[in-house]
Amino acid sequence: MKKILIGIDLGGTNIKLGCFDQDLKLMQKSSVTTGADMGPDVVVDRIISGIGDLAGRNNFALDDIVAAGIGTPGPADYKGGIIINSTNMPTFKNVPIRRMLSDHLHCPVAFDNDGNVACYGEFKVGAGKDVDDMVFFTLGTGIGCGIVSKGQLIQGVGGNGAEVGHMIVDPNGESCNCGQQGCVEAIASAYHTGRRAQNAVAAGQASSLQQVLEEQGEVTCKDVYTHLAQGDALAQRITQETHRALAIMCINMLHVTEPARFVFAGGMIAAGDVLLNGIRAQFDELIWTLKPETVEIVFASLGEDAGVYGAAALGRNEIE
Repeated sequence: MKKILIGIDLGGTNIKLGCFDQDLKLMQKSSVTTGADMGPDVVVDRIISGIGDLAGRNNFALDDIVAAGIGTPGPADYKGGIIINSTNMPTFKNVPIRRMLSDHLHCPVAFDNDGNVACYGEFKVGAGKDVDDMVFFTLGTGIGCGIVSKGQLIQGVGGNGAEVGHMIVDPNGESCNCGQQGCVEAIASAYHTGRRAQNAVAAGQASSLQQVLEEQGEVTCKDVYTHLAQGDALAQRITQETHRALAIMCINMLHVTEPARFVFAGGMIAAGDVLLNGIRAQFDELIWTLKPETVEIVFASLGEDAGVYGAAALGRNEIE
């Protein structure tokens, strides 16, 4: 009998799937559309169908699956295995996702927040594989986070810990969708970096981004970094504010958890070294002088596969 692990990364648009051996070697991955608007039963059927397709292409039976893991957007009752609510999947209300999957797969199923799961993937086989303490940030529409301390994920009493995107870095700053004021997400996520630039242009501030807004109807984070490279002064100010907020987030997390490494992932890291060097420069400027800090600030290495790796690794933990 083969011993197969399954990793599932459940998103509002797509479901990423991967099958692994016991050593977390990826055999094959695939992706299917979520179909979230059709309800949880349809989504679970698509997951099971996708796993069946992977089984057929890799010559294993469903009975060979010894464990699976799934990461989903929060909030959820992770201990109880229930998705409480989801902005990306509005039909998901109090869905017992872990039980539904285990009933189909007849094996243990690990369940956690998608940020934690991606963090764990990077920790086990990616940019954090050689350290015991790391903090993982994913920069996209929002800012997700995962924290590993002494080799263990930090989850909190209800499993909803590590919501670092909602760390307040400027109490007088932008309103956040969470209801707080000045969250780092409301300043420095990819979405809000673009939106802050767009609002500045719409308010009449001179910028080469004016043409982008006129032609596209919006300004994206990618546009801001493109025009930064062209020397636009507004793009420079906006990105400096983004880098500063992310550096403050790192400094605060350093004082809380003292990791060996900060790992950045998500679509925004396509900006490359200008992003990472900007964060490092602000970090060095703002950090205390009581002692030198050796924490590394790096990019993730698994890309969009971190979630399936992490889910499979958490699944393996269930049987170990």
